[in-house]
Amino acid sequence: MSVHRFRKFTLSMAMLLFPVTIWYFSPYLIFMAAMEHIINGSFITFTLMFILGMFFGRLWCGFFCPTGGMSECFESFSPKNPKQGFRNYLKYGIWFIWISGIIVCHIFGKGDYSIQPFFMTDHGISISNIYSYIIYYGIIILFLIPAIIHGKRANCHYICWMAPFMILGYRFGKFLHLPQIKIKTKKENCISCRQCEKSCPMSINISEEISKGEIKTAECILCGECISSCKNKVLDCRITNK
Repeated sequence: MSVHRFRKFTLSMAMLLFPVTIWYFSPYLIFMAAMEHIINGSFITFTLMFILGMFFGRLWCGFFCPTGGMSECFESFSPKNPKQGFRNYLKYGIWFIWISGIIVCHIFGKGDYSIQPFFMTDHGISISNIYSYIIYYGIIILFLIPAIIHGKRANCHYICWMAPFMILGYRFGKFLHLPQIKIKTKKENCISCRQCEKSCPMSINISEEISKGEIKTAECILCGECISSCKNKVLDCRITNK
């Protein structure tokens, strides 16, 4: 199985399992748990995203994210490339305000600390009643609207509350000189066909990144689509601490 097909398979499975796993990515449930000094499933998930991000960057986004799978399905509605620039920093503002709120909840919360991965889930399944589906479909709409208006994976660029964990983890891992997965480039092999940019689900200007020796933008999700589409072996995925 090629990397492309494997990636589509894992994203599809993650999307289909979203009704089961949605609370483990919940930006709201973590507030409720914090008020009771509970380390819940989403707290554990976001912590793991930061830790694994030190080595794998945003690989999660490219292969295993359920909302990423939705975003790529929504491309058929609006395949255009979203505008890059200041909008890409919106997610950091959202993340900062959200994290600040969680810290405040922990400060003013009550009770002894405990670890409950299945906090407010029925047998570990997120969507276990009819009312929960209202939230589930609300999130689908939340991700569908930006995709229709702005284009491919607009949610990942602009509003995703999970991406900063991996981005900050990756930068911290780089600071510690940990071995990391990176996409390296060979400028001399590039013929500027831009096939890599056409295949990139994150609409990255890869031609610009090639001159840097590696794809350095925080928007790269290490999906490998650019590598698969390049016939001149300009791009290569490596594990390095440089």
